[in-house]
Amino acid sequence: MAFKFKPPISLCLVIFVACLFVSPRTGDARPAFACDPRNGLTRNLPFCRPSLPIPNRVRDLIGRLTLQEKIRLLVNNAAPVPRLGIRGYEWWSEALHGVSNVGPGTKFGGAFPGATSFPQVITTAASFNASLWEQIGRVVSDEARAMYNGGMAGLTYWSPNVNIFRDPRWGRGQETPGEDPLLAGKYAASYVRGLQGNEGNRLKVAACCKHYTAYDLDNWNGVDRFHFNAKVSKQDLEDTYDVPFKACVVEGNVASVMCSYNQVNGVPTCADPNLLRNTIRGEWRLNGYIVSDCDSVGVFYDDQHYTSTPEEAAALAIKAGLDLDCGPFLAVHTEAAIRRGKLSEWDVNAALTNTLTVQMRLGMFDGEPSAQPSGHLGPRDVCTPAHQELALEAARQGIVLLKNHGPSLPLSTFRHRTVAIIGPNSDVTATMIGNYAGVPCGYTTPLQGIGRYAKTIHQPGCSGVACNGNQLIGAAVAAARQADATVLVMGLDQSMEAEFKDRVGLLLPGHQQELVSRVAMASRGPTVLVLMSGGPIDVSFARDDPRISAILWAGYPGQAGGAAIADILFGRSNPGGKLPMTWYPQDYVAKVPMTSMGMRPSGGYPGRTYRFYRGPVVYPFGHGMSYTNFAHTVAQAPTLVSVPLDGRRAVGNSTTVSFSGKAVRVTHAKCDGLSVVVHVDVKNTGPMDGAHSLLVFSEPPTGQWAPSKQLVAFEKVHVPAGTEQRVEVKIHACKHLSVVDRFGIRRIPMGEHSLHIGDVKHSVSLQAALQEIKY
Repeated sequence: MAFKFKPPISLCLVIFVACLFVSPRTGDARPAFACDPRNGLTRNLPFCRPSLPIPNRVRDLIGRLTLQEKIRLLVNNAAPVPRLGIRGYEWWSEALHGVSNVGPGTKFGGAFPGATSFPQVITTAASFNASLWEQIGRVVSDEARAMYNGGMAGLTYWSPNVNIFRDPRWGRGQETPGEDPLLAGKYAASYVRGLQGNEGNRLKVAACCKHYTAYDLDNWNGVDRFHFNAKVSKQDLEDTYDVPFKACVVEGNVASVMCSYNQVNGVPTCADPNLLRNTIRGEWRLNGYIVSDCDSVGVFYDDQHYTSTPEEAAALAIKAGLDLDCGPFLAVHTEAAIRRGKLSEWDVNAALTNTLTVQMRLGMFDGEPSAQPSGHLGPRDVCTPAHQELALEAARQGIVLLKNHGPSLPLSTFRHRTVAIIGPNSDVTATMIGNYAGVPCGYTTPLQGIGRYAKTIHQPGCSGVACNGNQLIGAAVAAARQADATVLVMGLDQSMEAEFKDRVGLLLPGHQQELVSRVAMASRGPTVLVLMSGGPIDVSFARDDPRISAILWAGYPGQAGGAAIADILFGRSNPGGKLPMTWYPQDYVAKVPMTSMGMRPSGGYPGRTYRFYRGPVVYPFGHGMSYTNFAHTVAQAPTLVSVPLDGRRAVGNSTTVSFSGKAVRVTHAKCDGLSVVVHVDVKNTGPMDGAHSLLVFSEPPTGQWAPSKQLVAFEKVHVPAGTEQRVEVKIHACKHLSVVDRFGIRRIPMGEHSLHIGDVKHSVSLQAALQEIKY
């Protein structure tokens, strides 16, 4: 999410409007957002009384505003209302993987020189550890509140990004939890709960799930996100694209959802009442506000020419359910839309009700921040040793061991006293934190991290990740000949994959492959390839080369990435990450235009993600090795589960059963508490303690529209060497054993579902009958 580099005319007003609307910050002397107890004119007004119900306070405040004041609150640079003691407020802040200064609502400096920068989301997702995600969210919100109390940040954070990583070329895939809907939904709900806190209706900070929906193309082959019309079936919307957003709202109780730039089936998402008013607020019951991506309303008027006048665009967006505009469009055109009868003041009041309610829940009308539950947080609560240790642990948990021939890893501090560190990412800093990052507390590069374990010989091998020449390869080869082991740190950075930039192919850029192969041929010790990237890379050559002993994928591992990589390489930590996305071969992208949104294969179209694509892969979704071995045994699990139906429906009713009488509509089943509970014994049969990501897949009964398999549950479990842990896995039958038909209707296939847990399979038969679960 960012403003366009070549903005429409309306966007050129942003800087002017921001200067009018935003009020200065005054550091620790910052006055209350509103309802300053020192202001005798406002402190006793009903909207300033926390003892009153929030709906009453919001109604009172809206009733005191003029139309012009209301309109100037519809945009991210919300204007002050001095006569009511209300300061200007900047809604746009970011906290994708730490407090960020990408949005204008947050600044670093003074008592807040930086904040903890966690691994990029794609790396953290690879941990498959929901409790870790929530813990990171809690730390980020502590630091955000501390900065707010100090006058350096807001309380509304437009994070996380939970779009499905549909295409391996997408430049923003790094920001997402990966390609699987269940994984993305679990991440969304967990991170949001961590950010927002658990104080009932009160919010610690307000999170926002973005970009709704089917948004996963930035700029590819002449098509950009501002002009892209995503043609998506009802089936794929329900089955894939909308799943994380629904989880975010229903399970995470997120305070905001952001609509995207693109159109879906010919309608801009920020102008679609079916998506916004009917689905997000109606069906999912959002308790919060809906915000546009920055200048999305201007985009669908200026670029997409969806309406003939700007007043129609403003009216259409607000009536569709948009409450807040990132950008000036609604501030400029809403009053004229009302004058021309296209919109009513009641519509504006409805939008303000949603935004002001969130601000009330944040305590922004309760007086001084210091008097609020998080008012004690300050500079000493940012970049604490505990927070930085968590960033290191998150990186360790997210690193994925893709190959370990021999095994060659972990390295030994006794046998590998001298290590050659080679590659364009071997001594990087900013590369490790990816995009939408802030100013980290500090950096540990791979070179620095490995230097804590061994003597190092450093050669970059390339002048940058583009690796346009091979002039530096000779020096790298010479370094490898002198060392006991060689570590090549290769991959991508934001010059290769980023917002506004999708990749063309999947191979290592420039001469990187040549560098890797020549160094591996010359190395006298084990050669380890470490990859930094957000998206998958076709490294088939390295996978198949016996001279390359091991491969690690680190994603973008955050401020402590170099320390985490070294800890994994030398065995201080046992890798337990698993890939959250499929790694495709280079020829896959020649068969699949980025503009094709279909998930399922058809004709020569191979389909997308592990759920539907059946072709060759470099590494599959869920792949990840360990320095130890884990064995699984199903200790207890049902073999037969009854699916109770609504008493008003009959099994033979054609509205209830489809797929030739073998699937029940989820809406016709009694789903409360309908879970398949599986107890799995996980035994560590190897030599090292380890954390294991237990992934449970389901293969549904054969059906025309069903995926061949899908992730239905996952758990993280720590198992010391030589011991066994029992893990209870709950699989919600209606949510996770269901499939979606071509009309977008979710149904539960009756018959035998095969659960896959590692190399173990267990069959569960679902029957539409009122029976007890049988073991």
